[in-house]
Amino acid sequence: MFKEDINEIIRNRRSVFPAQYNDKPVSDAFIKLILENANWAPTHRLTQPWRFKVLQGDAKDKLGIFLSNTYTDITSNKDFSPFKYEKIIKKCKSASTIIAICMQRDLKKRVPEWEEIASTAMAVQNMWLTCAANNIGCYWSSPKLMEYMGDFFDFEEGERCLGFFYLGNYDKSVEAAIVPKREPVDNKVEWL
Repeated sequence: MFKEDINEIIRNRRSVFPAQYNDKPVSDAFIKLILENANWAPTHRLTQPWRFKVLQGDAKDKLGIFLSNTYTDITSNKDFSPFKYEKIIKKCKSASTIIAICMQRDLKKRVPEWEEIASTAMAVQNMWLTCAANNIGCYWSSPKLMEYMGDFFDFEEGERCLGFFYLGNYDKSVEAAIVPKREPVDNKVEWL
């Protein structure tokens, strides 16, 4: 009666962080697949607000330098953490690919902005489920630093960054260490 494959994929979807990735690159063909699947997300009035910027090689290293330098610029000496500075750079280097998750606001504002953000998040969920079904590690990060991405990317009018989607291959031993954490759904549902 129920399609078990999709249930299993949804329940086994996990964040796999860049520190857990190995050196095997994620193929461009797979990246195109997840972007195509993202493009089929629900969207009110067909605004299709999701936009993606794919960073690989030198581009992702430049992103790491930009983010770490921005972190330095916006952080007081008292709050500055050399560990965090290095972690930003290492996270970008460890990922096979980084996809900047962007949202293009409908310039006619035919739908509320939250619906555009929700549509973009659903596009990312399609990407995440595709990664989970294919044993590719991924992780959506929304650091405060994304507020400064207009200094790194040339955004269209109404476009902004909602975070970064890190991708990488990982060893199966990592998967065993990832423990699901969910309270029972009955604690979150009221039947009327």
